[in-house]
Amino acid sequence: MRLEMGNIYIKDIQFADTSKIEDGILYVDKGAVKAVALEDEHIKTVTFDIAKPGESVRITPVKDVIEPRVKVEGKGGVFPGIISKVDTVGSGKTYALKGMAVVTAGRIVGFQEGIIDMTGPGADYTPFSKTLNLVMVCEPVEGIKQHEYEKAVRFAGFRVAAYIGELARNLTPDETKVYETCGIKEGITQYPNLPRVAYVQMLQSQGLLHDTYVYGVDAKKTLPTILSPTEIMDGAIVSGNCVSACDKNPTYVHENNPVVHDLFEEHGKTLNFVCQIITNENVYLADKERSSDWTAKLCKMLDLDGVIVSQEGFGNPDTDLIMNCKKIEAEGIKTVIITDEYAGRDGKSQSLADADVAADAVVTGGNANEVVILPKLDKVIGTLDYVTKIAGASEDTLREDGSLEVELQVITGATNETGFNKLSAR
Repeated sequence: MRLEMGNIYIKDIQFADTSKIEDGILYVDKGAVKAVALEDEHIKTVTFDIAKPGESVRITPVKDVIEPRVKVEGKGGVFPGIISKVDTVGSGKTYALKGMAVVTAGRIVGFQEGIIDMTGPGADYTPFSKTLNLVMVCEPVEGIKQHEYEKAVRFAGFRVAAYIGELARNLTPDETKVYETCGIKEGITQYPNLPRVAYVQMLQSQGLLHDTYVYGVDAKKTLPTILSPTEIMDGAIVSGNCVSACDKNPTYVHENNPVVHDLFEEHGKTLNFVCQIITNENVYLADKERSSDWTAKLCKMLDLDGVIVSQEGFGNPDTDLIMNCKKIEAEGIKTVIITDEYAGRDGKSQSLADADVAADAVVTGGNANEVVILPKLDKVIGTLDYVTKIAGASEDTLREDGSLEVELQVITGATNETGFNKLSAR
């Protein structure tokens, strides 16, 4: 597949009477985006705000972060199976609004939401302190079930992101990048001396409220399958899960997956980027065995030389990660795994819940148990009502001076397991 990605850089976001993009400034009509968000009857109210880098602003509880995009040429549309029809995407031409994001927030339904600080020490740990954020805070109707509310908020975010993306349809991109992969036979012929490498992405799918959607289908209902890496750039994979904020993959990360982009940078130079393989993370042992068996089988059938495997979450998914690693290695395929660590506040605990000698090439996104103090900020978008309940917080989190004592777990994207940040270790 061949995809032209046109990047349009947003320099500022302002509220206005008419939604448009002009001279790099995104103007947003509050009434228009509110109407888009409230199309779902499960959402009672929604408010919009803007958070800019460097401002004394805290956003919480954060659910998802989305980069607006629009499909301008080719088959299908953005967020297929959710916003657009279920057409295979990943080819043609797509525009992305860079430097900004739509952030969904709202009442907590579990304990796995997050914090984005736009300034201070917390801002150093989240990539989304550097984006201009259009934040939508949703409140559910009374009596709604938790999973229905969660899905409604996430899908409202996709609708708003698609609405914003549509404003760029007739613009001229600031830059254009081309991403292209070969068919299997073509790739062998074209790059006979380059190692055949694929990316195995594990998608969070551990039961209720742990949802990742692939073309609109919950990943827990799927078997491992092959994608062209360009499909995710059109929003074929989106987030709907409530895992710990530090290592969940918001939709923004799926759209801009750094493993995919780094492999494309080396494609045709040092390696042949064959494809992306997606697999799920399950609760029951039989499901883990099935998915890891299928993943290893696909790697063997594709005659791969090397594989990069990333996981999402920690603890239980560590078992899926190690199963994938050792089974792929057993097929004679070199494997590198990307994870993060839960090594205790002192860094002395076992980093992963599972291990194997085959997992001898590991990249880490940092220790999620590391403690940081987040100072009181001038403005909160959302609410602090649940700040002691977020994973990585405690009853002692909110201190008398208004500051927060937390683990990195609470910060959205702090230890992301695709490497979409800057923490690591040697």
